[in-house]
Amino acid sequence: KFEFNPKDGIDNPALSLAEDTDGEGMGEPRFYLLSKGSAETFGFCLHEELGCQGHIIRQIELGGLAQRRGLQDGDRLLQVNGHFVDHMDHRRVVQKIKASGNQVLLAVLDGNSYEAAKALGSDLSQMLPADIRPRLCHITRDKSGFGFNVSGPEGVKGIFQLSVHQDGPAERAGVPSGSWLLELNGASVRSYSHAQLTRKVCGPGTGGWGTGAGNVAERPVFPIQLKRSGSKVTLLVASSAVEEFYRLRGLRVTAALADTSWLPFKVRELHMVKGPAGYGFLLKEDDCSSGATGQFLWDVDAGLPAEQAGMKEGDRLLAVNGESIEGLDHQQTVLRIRAHDDQVTLLVIDRAADEFYQSVGFGDP
Repeated sequence: KFEFNPKDGIDNPALSLAEDTDGEGMGEPRFYLLSKGSAETFGFCLHEELGCQGHIIRQIELGGLAQRRGLQDGDRLLQVNGHFVDHMDHRRVVQKIKASGNQVLLAVLDGNSYEAAKALGSDLSQMLPADIRPRLCHITRDKSGFGFNVSGPEGVKGIFQLSVHQDGPAERAGVPSGSWLLELNGASVRSYSHAQLTRKVCGPGTGGWGTGAGNVAERPVFPIQLKRSGSKVTLLVASSAVEEFYRLRGLRVTAALADTSWLPFKVRELHMVKGPAGYGFLLKEDDCSSGATGQFLWDVDAGLPAEQAGMKEGDRLLAVNGESIEGLDHQQTVLRIRAHDDQVTLLVIDRAADEFYQSVGFGDP
């Protein structure tokens, strides 16, 4: 039995509210949030087996992260970070997990229930919530402010609901009215009281956010993050349905799980056909802003396929031909690019976007 504070969650989350595997009937999907260190593994393998349907959890390491959280041998993987994967190619599902970095949210169903559901022709996607992802929104202040107000119960820390001004910067950035504020510029708001959060963050006459009363500047909330943000702010928010989903299961919501479709920062896919002079770029290994090692694209030659495809100096490489390069060293990445003689598709991110995602704790988008 897990006991948890509805606001703070628990550190060892695995809870299915409706599952009854000992009784009659079919089990319910179970959700696990796995968070590992950079030198650790998630502690399981994902198999595709002859004569068996689905993506199967196998080789659970004794004492490893997966076992400690409660994953079982033979579980079938249904969802990765809110994306239904049962119908996907196995290799693509493995890449989705690898691309998650050090944190991944998995939804699984026990093997017997999975096989029974398949035999009945059940639509497994209907067993899962439609959308369990929080949302990252990047807001640029205009003359009226950021375009949202914050409310919350006095005397209670970490519970903040947003009301959004119609046609204001927050609404244009995708912030749903009535959503719950979880992080501001990559920093959790869990330890802040309502009084602290509603202090003004901008000077007289420039507009702001908070209770909406007055424009007098007070001591800034999250001073380091706000100093960096200037006229821009990034919020991690969750709708009431999403907030309830995580709260009831004791799962902590983080930016790594977020929907980023509203952000102005995008990854780019570059498809290149090799010309007589090659692709026209050099791949170099260097340190990322996060401190990890990455593969970067430099010396982009004018008029050659790389430039024509939209490559920029300093782009960081994320994937080659649809497969993440996470865990590959420089030579392995080069071989991956050269695997097809005359063409290649690269997924890249520019320096500004890369630094943004790292700053809010998202990792690779």
